Amino acid sequence: MPTEILMPALSPTMEEGTLAKWLVKEGDMVQSGDLIAEIETDKATMEFEAVDEGIVGKLLVPEGTEGVKVNTPIAVLLEDGETTDDIGTAPAKPAAAPAPAPGPATAKQEKPTSAPPAPKADGKRIFASPLARRIAADKGIDLSQLTGSGPHGRIVKADVLGQPATPVVAAPASASAPMPTGPATGVLAKIYADRDYQEIPLNGMRKTIAARLTEAKQSIPHFYLRRDIRIDALLQGRALINKQLEAKGLKISVNDFIIKACAMALQSVPKANAIWANDRLFQLKPSDVAVAVAVDDGLFTPVIKDAETKTLTQLSVEMKDLATRAREGKLAPSEYLGGSFAISNLGMFSIDNFDAVINPPHGAILAVGAGVKKPVVGKDGELSVATVMSVTLSVDHRVIDGALGALLLNAIVENLENPVSMLA
Repeated sequence: MPTEILMPALSPTMEEGTLAKWLVKEGDMVQSGDLIAEIETDKATMEFEAVDEGIVGKLLVPEGTEGVKVNTPIAVLLEDGETTDDIGTAPAKPAAAPAPAPGPATAKQEKPTSAPPAPKADGKRIFASPLARRIAADKGIDLSQLTGSGPHGRIVKADVLGQPATPVVAAPASASAPMPTGPATGVLAKIYADRDYQEIPLNGMRKTIAARLTEAKQSIPHFYLRRDIRIDALLQGRALINKQLEAKGLKISVNDFIIKACAMALQSVPKANAIWANDRLFQLKPSDVAVAVAVDDGLFTPVIKDAETKTLTQLSVEMKDLATRAREGKLAPSEYLGGSFAISNLGMFSIDNFDAVINPPHGAILAVGAGVKKPVVGKDGELSVATVMSVTLSVDHRVIDGALGALLLNAIVENLENPVSMLA
Protein backbone atom coordinates (compact mmCIF):
# COMPACT_ATOMS: atom_id res chain seq x y z
CA MET A 1 0.00 0.00 0.00
CA PRO A 2 1.32 3.50 -0.77
CA THR A 3 3.02 5.22 2.15
CA GLU A 4 2.84 8.90 2.89
CA ILE A 5 6.10 10.67 3.76
CA LEU A 6 5.35 13.30 6.38
CA MET A 7 7.01 16.60 7.21
CA PRO A 8 9.35 15.60 10.07
CA ALA A 9 9.83 17.30 13.41
CA LEU A 10 13.52 18.15 13.37
CA SER A 11 13.63 19.33 16.98
CA PRO A 12 11.50 18.76 20.08
CA THR A 13 9.50 21.94 19.53
CA MET A 14 9.43 22.32 15.74
CA GLU A 15 5.96 23.09 14.37
CA GLU A 16 6.60 23.95 10.72
CA GLY A 17 9.37 24.36 8.18
CA THR A 18 10.16 25.17 4.55
CA LEU A 19 10.59 22.41 2.00
CA ALA A 20 13.64 24.03 0.46
CA LYS A 21 14.54 21.48 -2.21
CA TRP A 22 13.63 18.02 -3.44
CA LEU A 23 16.64 15.78 -4.04
CA VAL A 24 14.50 13.17 -5.83
CA LYS A 25 11.87 13.27 -8.55
CA GLU A 26 8.75 11.26 -9.21
CA GLY A 27 9.62 7.77 -10.41
CA ASP A 28 12.96 7.62 -8.60
CA MET A 29 13.81 4.53 -6.57
CA VAL A 30 15.06 5.31 -3.08
CA GLN A 31 16.78 3.07 -0.56
CA SER A 32 17.11 3.38 3.18
CA GLY A 33 19.61 6.15 3.89
CA ASP A 34 19.07 8.03 0.62
CA LEU A 35 18.68 11.80 0.94
CA ILE A 36 15.34 12.86 -0.47
CA ALA A 37 14.89 16.53 0.48
CA GLU A 38 16.35 19.59 2.16
CA ILE A 39 14.17 21.16 4.83
CA GLU A 40 14.79 24.67 6.11
CA THR A 41 14.00 25.44 9.73
CA ASP A 42 14.56 28.53 11.83
CA LYS A 43 18.19 27.59 12.42
CA ALA A 44 19.46 26.09 9.18
CA THR A 45 18.75 23.63 6.37
CA MET A 46 18.70 19.92 7.18
CA GLU A 47 18.94 16.97 4.85
CA PHE A 48 15.98 14.59 5.12
CA GLU A 49 16.78 10.89 4.81
CA ALA A 50 14.61 7.92 3.84
CA VAL A 51 14.33 4.98 6.22
CA ASP A 52 12.70 2.45 3.89
CA GLU A 53 12.96 1.68 0.19
CA GLY A 54 10.35 2.39 -2.47
CA ILE A 55 9.48 4.39 -5.56
CA VAL A 56 8.64 8.07 -5.31
CA GLY A 57 5.07 8.05 -6.60
CA LYS A 58 4.12 11.70 -6.09
CA LEU A 59 5.64 14.84 -4.63
CA LEU A 60 2.77 16.51 -2.79
CA VAL A 61 4.52 19.73 -1.73
CA PRO A 62 6.48 21.83 -4.26
CA GLU A 63 9.99 22.82 -3.29
CA GLY A 64 10.24 26.31 -1.85
CA THR A 65 6.94 25.96 0.01
CA GLU A 66 7.07 27.77 3.37
CA GLY A 67 5.13 27.07 6.55
CA VAL A 68 4.64 23.33 6.00
CA LYS A 69 3.25 21.97 9.26
CA VAL A 70 4.89 18.98 10.95
CA ASN A 71 3.18 15.67 10.02
CA THR A 72 1.77 17.16 6.80
CA PRO A 73 2.10 14.64 3.90
CA ILE A 74 4.79 15.87 1.53
CA ALA A 75 5.22 12.86 -0.76
CA VAL A 76 3.95 9.34 -1.43
CA LEU A 77 6.19 6.28 -1.64
CA LEU A 78 5.14 3.21 -3.64
CA GLU A 79 6.09 -0.43 -3.20
CA ASP A 80 7.25 -2.60 -6.09
CA GLY A 81 4.34 -3.33 -8.37
CA GLU A 82 2.31 -0.31 -7.31
CA THR A 83 1.52 2.60 -9.62
CA THR A 84 0.30 6.14 -9.19
CA ASP A 85 -3.21 4.77 -9.63
CA ASP A 86 -2.82 3.19 -6.19
CA ILE A 87 -2.10 6.51 -4.48
CA GLY A 88 -5.77 7.18 -3.93
CA THR A 89 -5.87 4.13 -1.63
CA ALA A 90 -3.28 5.58 0.74
CA PRO A 91 -4.67 6.71 4.11
CA ALA A 92 -4.71 10.43 4.94
CA LYS A 93 -2.24 9.95 7.78
CA PRO A 94 -0.12 7.12 9.16
CA ALA A 95 -1.72 5.26 12.00
CA ALA A 96 1.13 5.96 14.41
CA ALA A 97 3.45 8.93 14.35
CA PRO A 98 6.30 9.30 16.84
CA ALA A 99 6.11 12.00 19.48
CA PRO A 100 8.74 14.76 19.25
CA ALA A 101 11.90 14.08 21.23
CA PRO A 102 15.36 15.64 21.49
CA GLY A 103 17.54 15.14 18.46
CA PRO A 104 17.15 15.72 14.72
CA ALA A 105 14.77 13.59 12.63
CA THR A 106 15.80 12.53 9.14
CA ALA A 107 13.41 9.82 8.07
CA LYS A 108 10.00 9.28 6.50
CA GLN A 109 6.96 7.62 8.08
CA GLU A 110 6.44 3.92 7.52
CA LYS A 111 3.41 2.02 6.21
CA PRO A 112 0.40 2.80 8.37
CA THR A 113 -1.88 -0.20 7.96
CA SER A 114 -2.00 -3.96 8.41
CA ALA A 115 0.31 -3.82 11.40
CA PRO A 116 -0.12 -5.04 14.98
CA PRO A 117 -1.02 -2.34 17.51
CA ALA A 118 1.77 -0.31 19.06
CA PRO A 119 3.40 -2.46 21.78
CA LYS A 120 4.04 -1.33 25.34
CA ALA A 121 6.78 -2.02 27.90
CA ASP A 122 6.26 -1.24 31.60
CA GLY A 123 3.09 0.60 30.61
CA LYS A 124 4.91 2.88 28.15
CA ARG A 125 4.36 2.81 24.43
CA ILE A 126 7.20 1.53 22.24
CA PHE A 127 7.45 3.65 19.11
CA ALA A 128 7.93 1.45 16.06
CA SER A 129 6.95 1.85 12.43
CA PRO A 130 4.00 -0.25 11.17
CA LEU A 131 6.33 -2.15 8.84
CA ALA A 132 8.72 -2.91 11.69
CA ARG A 133 5.80 -4.14 13.82
CA ARG A 134 4.60 -6.43 11.02
CA ILE A 135 8.07 -7.92 10.52
CA ALA A 136 8.55 -8.34 14.27
CA ALA A 137 5.18 -10.06 14.58
CA ASP A 138 6.00 -12.42 11.71
CA LYS A 139 9.40 -13.28 13.16
CA GLY A 140 8.31 -13.35 16.81
CA ILE A 141 10.73 -10.58 17.76
CA ASP A 142 10.23 -8.70 21.05
CA LEU A 143 10.37 -4.99 20.14
CA SER A 144 11.05 -4.01 23.75
CA GLN A 145 14.50 -5.57 23.41
CA LEU A 146 15.47 -3.42 20.41
CA THR A 147 17.00 0.05 20.21
CA GLY A 148 15.50 2.18 17.46
CA SER A 149 17.65 4.03 14.95
CA GLY A 150 14.80 5.97 13.36
CA PRO A 151 13.69 9.50 14.19
CA HIS A 152 13.44 10.06 17.97
CA GLY A 153 14.52 6.46 18.67
CA ARG A 154 11.69 4.93 16.67
CA ILE A 155 12.19 1.26 15.71
CA VAL A 156 12.23 0.82 11.94
CA LYS A 157 12.55 -2.05 9.49
CA ALA A 158 16.35 -2.03 9.48
CA ASP A 159 16.44 -2.47 13.27
CA VAL A 160 14.22 -5.54 13.14
CA LEU A 161 16.31 -7.04 10.33
CA GLY A 162 19.47 -6.37 12.33
CA GLN A 163 20.80 -3.64 10.04
CA PRO A 164 20.53 -0.33 11.94
CA ALA A 165 19.97 2.70 9.77
CA THR A 166 22.23 5.70 10.39
CA PRO A 167 20.51 9.10 10.34
CA VAL A 168 22.39 11.79 8.43
CA VAL A 169 22.47 15.15 10.17
CA ALA A 170 23.56 18.22 8.26
CA ALA A 171 22.47 21.05 10.52
CA PRO A 172 20.43 21.89 13.57
CA ALA A 173 16.86 22.95 13.72
CA SER A 174 14.48 24.54 16.09
CA ALA A 175 10.81 25.35 16.16
CA SER A 176 9.15 28.25 14.50
CA ALA A 177 6.78 30.09 16.76
CA PRO A 178 3.89 32.53 16.47
CA MET A 179 5.07 36.00 15.56
CA PRO A 180 4.64 38.74 18.16
CA THR A 181 1.80 41.17 17.59
CA GLY A 182 2.30 44.74 16.45
CA PRO A 183 1.09 47.25 13.87
CA ALA A 184 -0.09 45.53 10.70
CA THR A 185 2.37 45.40 7.81
CA GLY A 186 -0.07 47.30 5.61
CA VAL A 187 -0.40 50.10 8.14
CA LEU A 188 3.37 50.46 8.41
CA ALA A 189 3.73 50.40 4.62
CA LYS A 190 1.39 53.40 4.40
CA ILE A 191 3.30 55.30 7.10
CA TYR A 192 6.61 54.81 5.26
CA ALA A 193 5.16 55.02 1.75
CA ASP A 194 7.14 58.20 0.94
CA ARG A 195 10.43 56.81 2.28
CA ASP A 196 12.98 54.71 0.42
CA TYR A 197 13.36 51.31 2.11
CA GLN A 198 14.07 47.68 1.34
CA GLU A 199 11.59 45.05 2.50
CA ILE A 200 13.42 42.05 3.99
CA PRO A 201 11.36 38.90 4.62
CA LEU A 202 12.02 37.23 7.97
CA ASN A 203 13.74 33.87 7.92
CA GLY A 204 12.79 31.13 10.36
CA MET A 205 15.54 31.99 12.83
CA ARG A 206 14.59 35.65 13.04
CA LYS A 207 10.90 34.75 13.50
CA THR A 208 11.75 32.44 16.38
CA ILE A 209 14.06 34.97 18.04
CA ALA A 210 11.33 37.62 17.82
CA ALA A 211 8.68 35.31 19.26
CA ARG A 212 10.78 33.72 22.02
CA LEU A 213 12.35 36.91 23.32
CA THR A 214 9.06 38.80 23.23
CA GLU A 215 7.55 35.98 25.24
CA ALA A 216 10.54 36.00 27.58
CA LYS A 217 10.27 39.71 28.37
CA GLN A 218 6.50 39.49 28.80
CA SER A 219 6.36 36.34 30.92
CA ILE A 220 9.64 36.21 32.88
CA PRO A 221 9.93 38.57 35.88
CA HIS A 222 13.47 39.81 35.22
CA PHE A 223 15.56 41.61 37.80
CA TYR A 224 19.13 42.77 37.40
CA LEU A 225 22.28 42.66 39.53
CA ARG A 226 25.40 44.59 38.52
CA ARG A 227 29.04 44.37 39.53
CA ASP A 228 32.39 45.74 38.39
CA ILE A 229 35.15 43.14 38.29
CA ARG A 230 38.88 43.86 38.40
CA ILE A 231 40.50 41.53 35.90
CA ASP A 232 44.17 42.56 35.96
CA ALA A 233 45.19 39.30 37.69
CA LEU A 234 43.12 37.35 35.17
CA LEU A 235 44.79 39.09 32.23
CA GLN A 236 48.25 38.46 33.67
CA GLY A 237 47.46 34.81 34.28
CA ARG A 238 45.98 34.45 30.80
CA ALA A 239 49.14 35.89 29.25
CA LEU A 240 51.33 33.38 31.12
CA ILE A 241 49.10 30.45 30.17
CA ASN A 242 48.97 31.45 26.52
CA LYS A 243 52.75 31.78 26.39
CA GLN A 244 53.03 28.18 27.56
CA LEU A 245 50.36 27.02 25.11
CA GLU A 246 51.84 28.86 22.16
CA ALA A 247 53.84 25.83 20.99
CA LYS A 248 50.62 23.76 20.92
CA GLY A 249 48.79 26.35 18.85
CA LEU A 250 46.25 26.95 21.62
CA LYS A 251 45.05 30.24 23.07
CA ILE A 252 42.81 30.87 26.08
CA SER A 253 40.34 33.75 25.85
CA VAL A 254 38.86 35.88 28.60
CA ASN A 255 35.53 34.27 27.74
CA ASP A 256 36.97 30.85 28.64
CA PHE A 257 37.76 32.18 32.13
CA ILE A 258 34.22 33.55 32.38
CA ILE A 259 32.69 30.19 31.42
CA LYS A 260 34.81 28.44 34.03
CA ALA A 261 34.00 31.05 36.68
CA CYS A 262 30.26 30.74 36.10
CA ALA A 263 30.38 26.95 36.08
CA MET A 264 32.21 26.87 39.40
CA ALA A 265 29.88 29.51 40.88
CA LEU A 266 26.86 27.34 40.02
CA GLN A 267 28.49 24.54 42.01
CA SER A 268 29.15 26.90 44.93
CA VAL A 269 25.55 28.13 44.89
CA PRO A 270 23.67 24.99 43.81
CA LYS A 271 20.19 26.40 44.42
CA ALA A 272 20.85 28.92 41.64
CA ASN A 273 21.67 26.12 39.19
CA ALA A 274 18.02 25.71 38.27
CA ILE A 275 15.47 26.21 35.51
CA TRP A 276 11.78 27.10 35.47
CA ALA A 277 9.64 24.05 34.63
CA ASN A 278 6.16 25.61 34.78
CA ASP A 279 4.80 24.05 37.99
CA ARG A 280 8.19 23.22 39.54
CA LEU A 281 11.92 23.86 39.36
CA PHE A 282 14.56 21.55 37.95
CA GLN A 283 17.76 21.95 40.00
CA LEU A 284 20.66 20.66 37.93
CA LYS A 285 23.69 18.96 39.40
CA PRO A 286 26.18 19.58 36.56
CA SER A 287 27.01 23.10 35.37
CA ASP A 288 25.72 23.20 31.79
CA VAL A 289 26.56 26.70 30.55
CA ALA A 290 25.16 28.16 27.33
CA VAL A 291 27.20 30.78 25.48
CA ALA A 292 25.65 33.18 22.96
CA VAL A 293 27.24 33.05 19.50
CA ALA A 294 26.29 35.55 16.80
CA VAL A 295 25.60 34.03 13.37
CA ASP A 296 24.26 35.50 10.13
CA ASP A 297 20.76 36.86 10.78
CA GLY A 298 20.51 35.45 14.27
CA LEU A 299 21.95 33.84 17.35
CA PHE A 300 22.88 30.40 18.64
CA THR A 301 23.45 29.45 22.29
CA PRO A 302 25.51 26.25 22.21
CA VAL A 303 25.76 24.55 25.59
CA ILE A 304 28.99 23.39 27.22
CA LYS A 305 27.94 20.50 29.41
CA ASP A 306 29.73 19.61 32.66
CA ALA A 307 31.72 22.83 32.32
CA GLU A 308 32.81 22.68 35.97
CA THR A 309 34.82 19.51 35.28
CA LYS A 310 36.76 20.88 32.32
CA THR A 311 40.08 22.73 32.22
CA LEU A 312 40.43 26.12 30.59
CA THR A 313 42.13 24.45 27.64
CA GLN A 314 39.28 21.97 27.22
CA LEU A 315 36.73 24.76 27.46
CA SER A 316 38.63 26.80 24.87
CA VAL A 317 38.83 23.95 22.36
CA GLU A 318 35.19 22.95 22.82
CA MET A 319 33.91 26.52 22.64
CA LYS A 320 35.82 27.24 19.45
CA ASP A 321 34.44 24.07 17.87
CA LEU A 322 30.85 24.84 18.90
CA ALA A 323 31.11 28.45 17.71
CA THR A 324 32.55 27.41 14.34
CA ARG A 325 29.87 24.81 13.74
CA ALA A 326 27.16 27.22 14.92
CA ARG A 327 28.21 29.73 12.25
CA GLU A 328 28.25 26.93 9.67
CA GLY A 329 24.80 25.73 10.74
CA LYS A 330 26.09 22.31 11.76
CA LEU A 331 25.04 22.04 15.39
CA ALA A 332 22.69 19.26 16.44
CA PRO A 333 19.74 20.30 18.64
CA SER A 334 21.30 18.42 21.56
CA GLU A 335 24.22 20.87 21.37
CA TYR A 336 22.17 24.06 21.73
CA LEU A 337 19.19 22.92 23.81
CA GLY A 338 19.37 22.70 27.59
CA GLY A 339 21.59 24.32 30.18
CA SER A 340 20.52 26.34 33.21
CA PHE A 341 22.63 29.47 32.75
CA ALA A 342 23.86 31.55 29.81
CA ILE A 343 26.62 34.04 29.02
CA SER A 344 26.38 36.88 26.51
CA ASN A 345 29.67 38.70 25.96
CA LEU A 346 29.76 41.92 23.93
CA GLY A 347 33.07 43.10 25.32
CA MET A 348 34.82 42.49 22.01
CA PHE A 349 32.54 45.16 20.51
CA SER A 350 33.67 47.73 23.11
CA ILE A 351 30.30 47.65 24.86
CA ASP A 352 30.80 48.74 28.48
CA ASN A 353 27.63 47.16 29.87
CA PHE A 354 24.16 45.98 28.86
CA ASP A 355 21.20 43.94 30.09
CA ALA A 356 20.63 40.54 28.44
CA VAL A 357 17.25 38.85 28.01
CA ILE A 358 16.89 35.45 29.69
CA ASN A 359 16.52 32.56 27.26
CA PRO A 360 13.84 30.29 28.79
CA PRO A 361 13.93 27.97 30.61
CA HIS A 362 17.27 29.26 31.97
CA GLY A 363 17.26 30.80 35.43
CA ALA A 364 19.78 33.55 34.62
CA ILE A 365 22.09 35.06 32.01
CA LEU A 366 25.31 37.05 32.54
CA ALA A 367 25.87 40.04 30.27
CA VAL A 368 29.60 40.83 29.98
CA GLY A 369 31.06 44.14 28.90
CA ALA A 370 34.55 45.21 27.88
CA GLY A 371 37.52 45.44 30.21
CA VAL A 372 38.35 49.14 30.54
CA LYS A 373 41.13 50.97 32.39
CA LYS A 374 39.53 52.98 35.21
CA PRO A 375 40.64 54.80 38.35
CA VAL A 376 39.76 52.77 41.43
CA VAL A 377 40.02 53.34 45.17
CA GLY A 378 41.81 50.55 47.04
CA LYS A 379 40.96 49.21 50.48
CA ASP A 380 43.54 51.50 52.00
CA GLY A 381 41.98 54.51 50.28
CA GLU A 382 44.75 54.91 47.70
CA LEU A 383 43.80 55.77 44.14
CA SER A 384 45.11 53.51 41.39
CA VAL A 385 44.30 52.35 37.86
CA ALA A 386 42.81 48.92 37.19
CA THR A 387 41.21 47.05 34.32
CA VAL A 388 37.54 46.83 35.19
CA MET A 389 34.93 44.67 33.49
CA SER A 390 31.25 45.46 34.08
CA VAL A 391 28.77 42.57 34.23
CA THR A 392 25.00 42.40 34.68
CA LEU A 393 23.24 39.28 35.89
CA SER A 394 19.67 39.04 34.56
CA VAL A 395 17.69 36.76 36.89
CA ASP A 396 14.33 35.00 36.65
CA HIS A 397 12.70 35.90 39.97
CA ARG A 398 10.54 32.77 39.80
CA VAL A 399 13.70 30.67 40.03
CA ILE A 400 16.21 32.81 41.93
CA ASP A 401 15.42 35.37 44.62
CA GLY A 402 17.46 38.53 45.16
CA ALA A 403 19.73 37.24 47.92
CA LEU A 404 20.41 33.99 46.06
CA GLY A 405 21.20 35.90 42.88
CA ALA A 406 23.60 38.13 44.82
CA LEU A 407 25.39 35.05 46.19
CA LEU A 408 25.74 33.66 42.68
CA LEU A 409 27.11 36.90 41.24
CA ASN A 410 29.50 37.32 44.16
CA ALA A 411 30.82 33.81 43.55
CA ILE A 412 31.39 34.64 39.87
CA VAL A 413 33.24 37.84 40.80
CA GLU A 414 35.37 36.01 43.39
CA ASN A 415 36.43 33.43 40.79
CA LEU A 416 37.32 36.02 38.17
CA GLU A 417 39.24 38.29 40.55
CA ASN A 418 41.15 35.30 41.92
CA PRO A 419 41.71 33.20 38.77
CA VAL A 420 44.31 30.95 40.40
CA SER A 421 41.49 29.39 42.41
CA MET A 422 39.97 28.09 39.17
CA LEU A 423 43.17 26.24 38.31
CA ALA A 424 43.30 24.24 41.53
